[in-house]
Amino acid sequence: MDDILITDALIVTCDGNHSIIENGVMAVNNGKITALERFNTSAAKKLTAKKIIGANGNIVMPGLINMHCHAADSLFRGLVENLPLEEWLGRVWIAEKAILTPETTYLGSVLGLAENLLGGSTTVMDMFWYPDETVKAAKDLGMRISTGGIFFDLPGIGGRSHENYVSEAHNFFKSHSSDDSVIPAILPHGSYTVSPQNLSEAKSIADEYGILFCTHAAETQAEQNDINKRYDNSVIRHLDKCKLLGKTSVLAHCVHLDETEISLLAQSETNVVLNPMSNLKLGSGIAPVKEMHRAGINLTLGTDGAISGNDLDMWLAMRLTCGLAKGLNMEADALTAEQVLHMATISGAKALGKSDSLGSLEIGKNADFILLDINNFHSVPLFDPITHLVFGAGRSDVTDVFVSGKHVVENKKISGLDVEKIHAEVRQLAPSIKASLE
Repeated sequence: MDDILITDALIVTCDGNHSIIENGVMAVNNGKITALERFNTSAAKKLTAKKIIGANGNIVMPGLINMHCHAADSLFRGLVENLPLEEWLGRVWIAEKAILTPETTYLGSVLGLAENLLGGSTTVMDMFWYPDETVKAAKDLGMRISTGGIFFDLPGIGGRSHENYVSEAHNFFKSHSSDDSVIPAILPHGSYTVSPQNLSEAKSIADEYGILFCTHAAETQAEQNDINKRYDNSVIRHLDKCKLLGKTSVLAHCVHLDETEISLLAQSETNVVLNPMSNLKLGSGIAPVKEMHRAGINLTLGTDGAISGNDLDMWLAMRLTCGLAKGLNMEADALTAEQVLHMATISGAKALGKSDSLGSLEIGKNADFILLDINNFHSVPLFDPITHLVFGAGRSDVTDVFVSGKHVVENKKISGLDVEKIHAEVRQLAPSIKASLE
Protein backbone atom coordinates (compact mmCIF):
# COMPACT_ATOMS: atom_id res chain seq x y z
CA MET A 1 0.00 0.00 0.00
CA ASP A 2 1.29 3.45 -0.96
CA ASP A 3 1.17 6.54 1.22
CA ILE A 4 -0.69 8.80 -1.23
CA LEU A 5 -2.73 8.21 -4.34
CA ILE A 6 -3.63 11.18 -6.54
CA THR A 7 -6.60 10.38 -8.78
CA ASP A 8 -8.55 12.12 -11.55
CA ALA A 9 -5.55 14.27 -12.49
CA LEU A 10 -4.32 15.90 -15.67
CA ILE A 11 -0.67 14.99 -15.18
CA VAL A 12 1.92 17.17 -16.93
CA THR A 13 5.10 15.22 -16.32
CA CYS A 14 7.71 17.65 -17.76
CA ASP A 15 9.76 14.59 -18.76
CA GLY A 16 11.93 14.52 -21.86
CA ASN A 17 8.97 13.73 -24.08
CA HIS A 18 6.64 16.32 -22.51
CA SER A 19 4.32 13.44 -21.66
CA ILE A 20 0.81 14.23 -20.50
CA ILE A 21 -1.46 11.71 -18.80
CA GLU A 22 -5.16 12.52 -18.98
CA ASN A 23 -7.41 11.09 -16.27
CA GLY A 24 -4.19 10.11 -14.55
CA VAL A 25 -3.28 8.43 -11.30
CA MET A 26 -0.03 8.99 -9.38
CA ALA A 27 1.11 6.98 -6.38
CA VAL A 28 3.63 8.14 -3.79
CA ASN A 29 5.42 6.06 -1.17
CA ASN A 30 8.21 7.10 1.21
CA GLY A 31 8.48 10.44 -0.58
CA LYS A 32 9.01 8.90 -4.03
CA ILE A 33 6.77 8.51 -7.06
CA THR A 34 5.92 4.82 -7.42
CA ALA A 35 3.32 4.83 -10.20
CA LEU A 36 2.00 6.99 -13.04
CA GLU A 37 -0.92 5.50 -14.93
CA ARG A 38 -4.10 6.28 -16.77
CA PHE A 39 -7.05 5.61 -14.52
CA ASN A 40 -8.55 2.85 -16.64
CA THR A 41 -5.45 0.63 -16.84
CA SER A 42 -5.33 -2.66 -14.96
CA ALA A 43 -2.23 -1.45 -13.07
CA ALA A 44 -4.02 1.71 -11.89
CA LYS A 45 -7.01 -0.25 -10.66
CA LYS A 46 -4.76 -2.26 -8.34
CA LEU A 47 -3.29 0.80 -6.63
CA THR A 48 -4.25 1.48 -3.02
CA ALA A 49 -3.02 4.06 -0.53
CA LYS A 50 -3.43 5.30 3.01
CA LYS A 51 -4.60 8.67 1.68
CA ILE A 52 -6.47 9.22 -1.58
CA ILE A 53 -6.68 12.74 -3.00
CA GLY A 54 -9.03 13.46 -5.86
CA ALA A 55 -7.61 16.11 -8.16
CA ASN A 56 -11.01 16.88 -9.70
CA GLY A 57 -9.50 17.00 -13.17
CA ASN A 58 -6.93 19.63 -12.18
CA ILE A 59 -3.31 19.73 -13.31
CA VAL A 60 -0.67 17.85 -11.36
CA MET A 61 2.89 18.80 -12.34
CA PRO A 62 6.39 19.01 -10.86
CA GLY A 63 7.16 21.78 -8.41
CA LEU A 64 8.87 24.75 -10.05
CA ILE A 65 12.57 25.37 -9.45
CA ASN A 66 13.46 29.01 -8.86
CA MET A 67 17.15 29.13 -9.73
CA HIS A 68 17.94 32.66 -8.57
CA CYS A 69 16.47 34.40 -5.56
CA HIS A 70 17.38 36.62 -2.63
CA ALA A 71 14.39 35.63 -0.48
CA ALA A 72 15.15 37.75 2.58
CA ASP A 73 15.25 40.88 0.43
CA SER A 74 11.47 40.66 0.50
CA LEU A 75 11.82 42.85 3.59
CA PHE A 76 12.82 45.70 1.25
CA ARG A 77 10.21 45.25 -1.48
CA GLY A 78 9.41 48.60 -3.10
CA LEU A 79 11.99 50.50 -1.05
CA VAL A 80 14.34 51.47 -3.90
CA GLU A 81 12.80 52.26 -7.27
CA ASN A 82 13.55 53.75 -10.70
CA LEU A 83 17.33 53.41 -10.58
CA PRO A 84 19.74 51.40 -12.74
CA LEU A 85 21.40 48.43 -11.07
CA GLU A 86 24.61 50.10 -9.91
CA GLU A 87 22.93 53.10 -8.26
CA TRP A 88 20.15 50.84 -7.02
CA LEU A 89 22.64 48.50 -5.32
CA GLY A 90 24.26 51.43 -3.54
CA ARG A 91 20.93 52.25 -1.90
CA VAL A 92 20.02 48.61 -1.26
CA TRP A 93 23.25 47.91 0.57
CA ILE A 94 22.70 50.89 2.88
CA ALA A 95 19.33 49.48 3.91
CA GLU A 96 20.64 45.93 4.26
CA LYS A 97 23.53 47.04 6.49
CA ALA A 98 21.14 48.90 8.76
CA ILE A 99 18.57 46.14 9.09
CA LEU A 100 20.00 42.70 8.47
CA THR A 101 21.00 40.40 11.30
CA PRO A 102 20.66 36.62 11.45
CA GLU A 103 17.26 37.15 13.09
CA THR A 104 15.88 39.57 10.51
CA THR A 105 17.36 37.45 7.72
CA TYR A 106 15.35 34.50 9.00
CA LEU A 107 12.20 36.62 9.09
CA GLY A 108 12.77 37.91 5.55
CA SER A 109 13.60 34.41 4.33
CA VAL A 110 10.31 33.06 5.67
CA LEU A 111 8.52 35.93 3.94
CA GLY A 112 10.21 35.35 0.58
CA LEU A 113 10.29 31.56 0.64
CA ALA A 114 6.64 31.36 1.68
CA GLU A 115 5.78 33.45 -1.38
CA ASN A 116 7.78 31.03 -3.51
CA LEU A 117 6.11 27.99 -1.98
CA LEU A 118 2.57 29.32 -2.33
CA GLY A 119 3.37 30.06 -5.98
CA GLY A 120 4.41 26.48 -6.65
CA SER A 121 8.20 26.62 -6.25
CA THR A 122 9.37 23.61 -4.27
CA THR A 123 13.11 24.27 -4.71
CA VAL A 124 14.86 27.65 -4.59
CA MET A 125 18.49 28.59 -5.18
CA ASP A 126 19.11 31.54 -2.88
CA MET A 127 22.06 33.88 -2.43
CA PHE A 128 22.10 35.87 0.78
CA TRP A 129 24.20 37.09 3.67
CA TYR A 130 23.29 34.52 6.34
CA PRO A 131 22.63 31.24 4.52
CA ASP A 132 22.12 29.19 7.68
CA GLU A 133 19.08 31.33 8.44
CA THR A 134 17.80 30.80 4.90
CA VAL A 135 18.09 27.04 5.43
CA LYS A 136 16.25 27.27 8.74
CA ALA A 137 13.40 29.17 7.07
CA ALA A 138 13.21 26.67 4.20
CA LYS A 139 13.13 23.71 6.55
CA ASP A 140 10.43 25.32 8.68
CA LEU A 141 8.35 25.70 5.51
CA GLY A 142 9.13 22.20 4.27
CA MET A 143 10.81 23.10 0.98
CA ARG A 144 14.15 22.45 -0.69
CA ILE A 145 16.89 25.07 -0.75
CA SER A 146 20.20 25.48 -2.54
CA THR A 147 22.43 28.02 -0.85
CA GLY A 148 25.74 28.32 0.93
CA GLY A 149 28.71 30.51 1.69
CA ILE A 150 28.87 33.89 0.01
CA PHE A 151 31.88 36.00 -0.95
CA PHE A 152 31.98 39.80 -1.11
CA ASP A 153 35.09 41.98 -1.06
CA LEU A 154 33.44 45.31 -0.24
CA PRO A 155 32.40 46.17 3.33
CA GLY A 156 29.42 43.89 3.70
CA ILE A 157 26.82 42.84 6.24
CA GLY A 158 28.11 42.13 9.73
CA GLY A 159 31.63 43.45 9.11
CA ARG A 160 32.90 40.08 7.93
CA SER A 161 36.28 39.64 6.23
CA HIS A 162 37.25 37.37 3.36
CA GLU A 163 38.66 34.95 5.90
CA ASN A 164 35.29 34.90 7.65
CA TYR A 165 33.54 34.08 4.38
CA VAL A 166 35.99 31.24 3.69
CA SER A 167 35.42 29.76 7.14
CA GLU A 168 31.65 30.14 6.83
CA ALA A 169 31.65 28.42 3.44
CA HIS A 170 33.46 25.38 4.84
CA ASN A 171 31.26 25.27 7.93
CA PHE A 172 28.07 25.53 5.89
CA PHE A 173 28.96 22.48 3.83
CA LYS A 174 29.95 20.46 6.88
CA SER A 175 26.69 21.39 8.62
CA HIS A 176 24.31 20.64 5.75
CA SER A 177 25.96 18.15 3.39
CA SER A 178 23.98 15.19 4.74
CA ASP A 179 20.59 16.95 4.52
CA ASP A 180 18.57 15.84 1.50
CA SER A 181 16.56 19.07 1.51
CA VAL A 182 19.69 21.25 1.21
CA ILE A 183 21.80 21.49 -1.96
CA PRO A 184 25.04 23.21 -0.85
CA ALA A 185 26.67 25.81 -3.06
CA ILE A 186 29.33 28.53 -3.04
CA LEU A 187 27.94 31.90 -4.10
CA PRO A 188 30.35 34.82 -4.62
CA HIS A 189 28.38 37.95 -5.48
CA GLY A 190 29.98 38.86 -8.80
CA SER A 191 33.17 39.62 -10.69
CA TYR A 192 32.77 43.33 -9.96
CA THR A 193 32.52 42.81 -6.18
CA VAL A 194 34.93 39.88 -5.74
CA SER A 195 38.55 39.85 -6.92
CA PRO A 196 39.87 37.20 -9.32
CA GLN A 197 41.88 35.68 -6.49
CA ASN A 198 38.88 35.43 -4.19
CA LEU A 199 36.65 34.13 -6.97
CA SER A 200 39.19 31.41 -7.64
CA GLU A 201 39.36 30.53 -3.95
CA ALA A 202 35.57 30.32 -3.83
CA LYS A 203 35.60 27.98 -6.85
CA SER A 204 38.29 25.83 -5.27
CA ILE A 205 36.08 25.31 -2.22
CA ALA A 206 33.17 24.37 -4.47
CA ASP A 207 35.40 21.92 -6.34
CA GLU A 208 36.81 20.50 -3.11
CA TYR A 209 33.34 19.47 -2.00
CA GLY A 210 31.92 18.78 -5.46
CA ILE A 211 29.18 21.39 -5.07
CA LEU A 212 27.73 24.22 -7.13
CA PHE A 213 29.36 27.58 -7.89
CA CYS A 214 26.95 30.45 -8.52
CA THR A 215 27.50 34.12 -9.26
CA HIS A 216 25.92 37.12 -11.00
CA ALA A 217 27.32 37.66 -14.50
CA ALA A 218 26.92 40.11 -17.39
CA GLU A 219 23.78 41.67 -15.93
CA THR A 220 24.32 45.22 -17.22
CA GLN A 221 26.36 47.08 -19.79
CA ALA A 222 27.90 49.10 -16.96
CA GLU A 223 29.17 45.84 -15.44
CA GLN A 224 30.71 44.89 -18.78
CA ASN A 225 32.40 48.29 -19.00
CA ASP A 226 33.69 47.98 -15.43
CA ILE A 227 35.20 44.53 -15.93
CA ASN A 228 36.68 45.54 -19.28
CA LYS A 229 38.31 48.57 -17.66
CA ARG A 230 39.72 46.53 -14.77
CA TYR A 231 40.79 43.36 -16.55
CA ASP A 232 40.73 44.23 -20.26
CA ASN A 233 38.12 41.55 -20.82
CA SER A 234 34.37 41.01 -20.98
CA VAL A 235 32.64 39.39 -18.01
CA ILE A 236 32.29 35.88 -19.46
CA ARG A 237 35.81 35.91 -20.92
CA HIS A 238 37.08 37.05 -17.50
CA LEU A 239 35.25 34.19 -15.76
CA ASP A 240 36.62 31.78 -18.35
CA LYS A 241 40.16 33.04 -17.80
CA CYS A 242 39.69 32.49 -14.07
CA LYS A 243 38.51 28.91 -14.85
CA LEU A 244 35.09 29.51 -13.33
CA LEU A 245 32.91 28.13 -16.12
CA GLY A 246 31.68 24.55 -16.25
CA LYS A 247 28.75 22.19 -15.69
CA THR A 248 28.67 22.88 -11.92
CA SER A 249 28.64 26.65 -12.47
CA VAL A 250 25.40 28.65 -12.42
CA LEU A 251 25.48 32.20 -13.83
CA ALA A 252 22.58 34.52 -13.04
CA HIS A 253 21.41 36.97 -15.75
CA CYS A 254 23.82 36.81 -18.75
CA VAL A 255 22.02 39.70 -20.44
CA HIS A 256 24.97 41.21 -22.30
CA LEU A 257 26.77 38.56 -24.34
CA ASP A 258 28.38 38.34 -27.75
CA GLU A 259 28.58 35.26 -29.96
CA THR A 260 31.96 34.19 -28.58
CA GLU A 261 30.71 34.37 -25.01
CA ILE A 262 27.63 32.33 -25.89
CA SER A 263 29.94 29.73 -27.41
CA LEU A 264 32.11 29.72 -24.28
CA LEU A 265 29.08 29.08 -22.10
CA ALA A 266 27.81 26.33 -24.40
CA GLN A 267 31.17 24.56 -24.78
CA SER A 268 31.83 24.64 -21.04
CA GLU A 269 28.28 23.41 -20.26
CA THR A 270 27.78 26.34 -17.90
CA ASN A 271 24.22 26.82 -16.63
CA VAL A 272 22.45 30.16 -17.04
CA VAL A 273 19.55 31.61 -15.02
CA LEU A 274 17.25 34.05 -16.81
CA ASN A 275 15.62 36.72 -14.64
CA PRO A 276 13.47 38.70 -17.08
CA MET A 277 11.33 40.67 -14.61
CA SER A 278 14.30 42.03 -12.68
CA ASN A 279 16.24 42.81 -15.87
CA LEU A 280 13.30 44.73 -17.32
CA LYS A 281 12.45 46.67 -14.17
CA LEU A 282 16.03 47.78 -13.55
CA GLY A 283 16.45 48.68 -17.22
CA SER A 284 19.31 46.19 -17.53
CA GLY A 285 18.30 44.79 -20.89
CA ILE A 286 16.93 41.61 -22.44
CA ALA A 287 19.00 38.44 -22.53
CA PRO A 288 19.70 36.79 -25.92
CA VAL A 289 17.58 33.79 -24.98
CA LYS A 290 16.98 32.45 -28.49
CA GLU A 291 20.69 32.47 -29.28
CA MET A 292 21.66 30.84 -25.99
CA HIS A 293 18.99 28.19 -26.32
CA ARG A 294 19.96 27.32 -29.88
CA ALA A 295 23.60 27.11 -28.81
CA GLY A 296 22.60 24.34 -26.40
CA ILE A 297 23.11 26.20 -23.12
CA ASN A 298 21.12 24.80 -20.21
CA LEU A 299 18.75 27.71 -19.51
CA THR A 300 16.86 27.95 -16.24
CA LEU A 301 14.57 30.56 -14.71
CA GLY A 302 14.67 32.76 -11.62
CA THR A 303 12.81 35.63 -10.03
CA ASP A 304 15.76 37.48 -8.50
CA GLY A 305 14.83 39.21 -5.24
CA ALA A 306 11.58 40.98 -4.47
CA ILE A 307 13.55 44.19 -3.98
CA SER A 308 14.41 44.25 -7.70
CA GLY A 309 11.49 42.59 -9.50
CA ASN A 310 9.03 43.20 -6.66
CA ASP A 311 7.58 39.71 -6.68
CA LEU A 312 8.78 36.11 -6.71
CA ASP A 313 6.54 34.84 -9.48
CA MET A 314 7.92 32.01 -11.60
CA TRP A 315 4.79 31.99 -13.77
CA LEU A 316 5.53 35.57 -14.78
CA ALA A 317 9.16 34.57 -15.43
CA MET A 318 7.98 31.85 -17.81
CA ARG A 319 5.58 34.13 -19.65
CA LEU A 320 8.10 36.95 -20.03
CA THR A 321 10.90 34.62 -21.15
CA CYS A 322 8.79 33.11 -23.89
CA GLY A 323 7.05 36.31 -24.96
CA LEU A 324 10.18 38.45 -25.04
CA ALA A 325 12.08 35.93 -27.14
CA LYS A 326 9.27 35.82 -29.69
CA GLY A 327 8.76 39.58 -29.78
CA LEU A 328 12.41 40.63 -29.74
CA ASN A 329 13.25 38.34 -32.64
CA MET A 330 9.91 38.79 -34.41
CA GLU A 331 9.74 35.00 -34.63
CA ALA A 332 6.68 33.22 -33.28
CA ASP A 333 8.69 30.03 -32.90
CA ALA A 334 11.77 31.58 -31.26
CA LEU A 335 10.87 29.62 -28.12
CA THR A 336 8.05 27.19 -27.43
CA ALA A 337 5.99 26.79 -24.30
CA GLU A 338 7.43 23.28 -23.89
CA GLN A 339 10.97 24.63 -23.89
CA VAL A 340 10.17 27.32 -21.35
CA LEU A 341 8.29 24.97 -19.03
CA HIS A 342 11.38 22.77 -19.01
CA MET A 343 13.46 25.80 -18.02
CA ALA A 344 11.30 26.15 -14.91
CA THR A 345 11.46 22.47 -14.02
CA ILE A 346 13.80 19.79 -15.38
CA SER A 347 16.46 22.25 -16.60
CA GLY A 348 16.67 23.71 -13.12
CA ALA A 349 17.09 20.22 -11.73
CA LYS A 350 19.89 19.60 -14.23
CA ALA A 351 21.67 22.80 -13.17
CA LEU A 352 21.45 21.68 -9.55
CA GLY A 353 22.87 18.27 -10.45
CA LYS A 354 19.58 16.68 -9.42
CA SER A 355 17.90 15.71 -12.69
CA ASP A 356 17.79 12.10 -11.49
CA SER A 357 15.55 13.04 -8.56
CA LEU A 358 13.86 16.39 -9.26
CA GLY A 359 12.26 18.42 -12.04
CA SER A 360 9.81 15.96 -13.58
CA LEU A 361 7.16 13.46 -12.54
CA GLU A 362 8.72 10.07 -13.21
CA ILE A 363 8.76 6.82 -11.29
CA GLY A 364 11.55 6.79 -8.70
CA LYS A 365 11.89 10.56 -8.47
CA ASN A 366 11.11 12.64 -5.40
CA ALA A 367 7.43 13.44 -5.03
CA ASP A 368 7.80 17.21 -5.35
CA PHE A 369 4.61 18.25 -7.13
CA ILE A 370 1.88 20.85 -7.24
CA LEU A 371 -1.82 20.98 -8.08
CA LEU A 372 -3.25 23.78 -10.23
CA ASP A 373 -6.91 24.64 -10.44
CA ILE A 374 -8.16 24.60 -14.03
CA ASN A 375 -11.84 24.79 -13.15
CA ASN A 376 -12.01 28.55 -13.69
CA PHE A 377 -12.84 31.06 -16.41
CA HIS A 378 -9.30 31.49 -17.76
CA SER A 379 -8.79 27.73 -18.09
CA VAL A 380 -11.91 26.66 -19.97
CA PRO A 381 -11.71 25.30 -22.62
CA LEU A 382 -8.25 23.77 -22.22
CA PHE A 383 -6.80 22.44 -25.49
CA ASP A 384 -3.09 22.43 -24.62
CA PRO A 385 -2.09 22.14 -20.94
CA ILE A 386 1.53 23.19 -21.51
CA THR A 387 0.62 26.34 -23.42
CA HIS A 388 -1.86 27.12 -20.66
CA LEU A 389 0.80 26.71 -17.97
CA VAL A 390 3.15 29.17 -19.67
CA PHE A 391 0.69 31.74 -21.02
CA GLY A 392 -2.56 31.33 -19.08
CA ALA A 393 -1.90 29.97 -15.60
CA GLY A 394 -0.66 31.95 -12.61
CA ARG A 395 0.46 31.45 -9.05
CA SER A 396 -3.06 32.08 -7.77
CA ASP A 397 -4.06 28.82 -9.48
CA VAL A 398 -1.73 26.77 -7.25
CA THR A 399 -3.86 25.08 -4.60
CA ASP A 400 -1.63 22.37 -3.12
CA VAL A 401 2.10 21.72 -2.88
CA PHE A 402 3.91 18.52 -1.93
CA VAL A 403 7.61 18.13 -1.18
CA SER A 404 8.91 14.57 -0.82
CA GLY A 405 5.30 13.54 -0.52
CA LYS A 406 4.61 15.88 2.39
CA HIS A 407 1.56 18.10 1.98
CA VAL A 408 3.21 21.46 2.74
CA VAL A 409 0.54 23.67 1.14
CA GLU A 410 -3.07 22.57 1.42
CA ASN A 411 -5.87 24.59 -0.12
CA LYS A 412 -3.52 27.58 -0.53
CA LYS A 413 -2.38 27.55 3.11
CA ILE A 414 1.11 26.63 4.32
CA SER A 415 0.96 23.84 6.87
CA GLY A 416 2.02 24.94 10.35
CA LEU A 417 2.86 28.56 9.47
CA ASP A 418 1.51 31.30 11.73
CA VAL A 419 0.91 33.81 8.95
CA GLU A 420 -0.43 36.55 11.20
CA LYS A 421 2.66 36.33 13.44
CA ILE A 422 5.03 36.65 10.48
CA HIS A 423 3.09 39.57 9.05
CA ALA A 424 3.02 41.32 12.44
CA GLU A 425 6.79 40.96 12.89
CA VAL A 426 7.48 42.32 9.41
CA ARG A 427 5.11 45.26 9.94
CA GLN A 428 6.83 46.02 13.24
CA LEU A 429 10.18 46.14 11.44
CA ALA A 430 8.89 48.24 8.52
CA PRO A 431 9.40 51.71 10.12
CA SER A 432 13.07 50.93 10.75
CA ILE A 433 13.47 49.69 7.18
CA LYS A 434 11.96 52.88 5.81
CA ALA A 435 14.08 55.05 8.13
CA SER A 436 17.29 53.34 6.98
CA LEU A 437 17.21 55.39 3.76
CA GLU A 438 15.92 58.66 5.19
